[in-house]
Amino acid sequence: MNLDEIRALIDLLKDTDISEIEIEREGVKVRLRREKQQQEPSVEVVEKRVAIPEAPSVEPEDTSHLFTVTSPIVGTFYSAPSPDAEPFVEVGSRVKVGQVLCIIEAMKLMNEIESEVEGTVVRILVENGQSVEYGEPLFLIDPA
Repeated sequence: MNLDEIRALIDLLKDTDISEIEIEREGVKVRLRREKQQQEPSVEVVEKRVAIPEAPSVEPEDTSHLFTVTSPIVGTFYSAPSPDAEPFVEVGSRVKVGQVLCIIEAMKLMNEIESEVEGTVVRILVENGQSVEYGEPLFLIDPA
């Protein structure tokens, strides 16, 4: 939330009978409250803190037998050819060499990423629409 948005909320509070507004965006909570005796509204900004539970101790899974498909470029990962289409592959999908796994958009160019091995998709490591870096793991494929 930027300063102009906060100023707009303050103006809204001044010009109406509303006595309190609370908005939360991107982990930041802004609460504006007008006290009965105050002319100007008070502003309170509270940073949202999320408690992350400690992960249980688990032995790391052996993935040495899996083939890792990595991003050949920096861009945006897309799991389907269009927003309303089915994904190219899902966990459990059988893939063949040359089969399209995803698209990575870089500088408005859509680059199809193809499988280099035949096997089963065991894990998809990125979310649709997520930015990816060069060399970042995208998929784990079991060639067995």
